[in-house]
Amino acid sequence: MLKIAVYGKGGIGKSTITSNLSAAFAALGKKVIQIGCDPKADSTINLLGGNVVEPVMNRLRQETEEVSIEDISKKGFKDIVCIETGGPTPGLGCAGRGIIATFNLLEDLELFEKYKPDVVMYDVLGDVVCGGFAAPIREGYAKKVLIVTSGEKMALYAANNINTAVKNFEDRSYAKVRGIVFNHRNVENEEEKVKEFSRKNNLPIVGEIPRSKEIIKFEDEGKTVIEGDPDSEISKRFFDLANLLLLDKEDEDED
Repeated sequence: MLKIAVYGKGGIGKSTITSNLSAAFAALGKKVIQIGCDPKADSTINLLGGNVVEPVMNRLRQETEEVSIEDISKKGFKDIVCIETGGPTPGLGCAGRGIIATFNLLEDLELFEKYKPDVVMYDVLGDVVCGGFAAPIREGYAKKVLIVTSGEKMALYAANNINTAVKNFEDRSYAKVRGIVFNHRNVENEEEKVKEFSRKNNLPIVGEIPRSKEIIKFEDEGKTVIEGDPDSEISKRFFDLANLLLLDKEDEDED
């Protein structure tokens, strides 16, 4: 099973990257689960035709009876299983606890045993890499981390914090950073800044997504660009990254 956590600063395009990557894996014939780990609970919306899945934390607050996998998930594009952790009531509680509570519930419900996915994608807020937000890398749920960044100062600052957090767990056989996904924002000297960050931290740029009106167009329709136009140049970027990650998995299995 390929287990990937996608981290980055809020608003940097994590959900766009994650959902398009999930869609690319699914279009390649893989069984995919995507878990949104953000209180906004909007990670999977473009896999669901612009619709939303009820966040796990909302359901847990409402239900007195047992909750099933079907209660907290929806199947989207090419049967991708979509789940959102959600968070606490606004102004009350810790958002990270919603991730931990969701992961515990998914273990109890034997999600992975039931669906037997080839790929699990975690879309995780990376502004603060602590508590529940660190769970995907700390608790063994994910094996690889993709850091999404642009050349913007705060995006690179968050990327550095994420890389440092993952390194803190290196000696425990937890997740490792596979590389950077460079999501262009067309800021001044952007390419030089991201390449310098890559060189300084010895992190390869494994994917590069140009600023694209196509992505915006299809998101307005509640779709990924993979669903909207799988033959486009932008879609090719996501397919290339998906194939690279699948090749990594094949190499690991051979080892």
